[in-house]
Amino acid sequence: MKTMIKACLLSLFLLMHGAFAADLTTAKEQGWVGEQNNGYLGLVRSDASADLKALVADVNGQRKAQFTKIASKNGIAEAEAARIFAREAAERTLPGNYIQNPAGGWVKK
Repeated sequence: MKTMIKACLLSLFLLMHGAFAADLTTAKEQGWVGEQNNGYLGLVRSDASADLKALVADVNGQRKAQFTKIASKNGIAEAEAARIFAREAAERTLPGNYIQNPAGGWVKK
């Protein structure tokens, strides 16, 4: 079952990455956006533009829908699906981009 969950979450990661790859990749590389420890994207800097905030909100809305779907399909809590995705996303984050540590602080990978 855990393998199935990971496969679903990997699919979600690839789907989300492909949908907004150019803008999201650039935002991550420039240090505006990072992977939070809860499975969602977060704004690393508070002075982000409205467009960037909208992108993050859009991606997070899609992630939430997928977490709900995966959780329901696998009989787990949505928060658990999000936590598994957060671990996978942190592992796949490129060096120099930001991830959120367990205490909630932003650190460069």
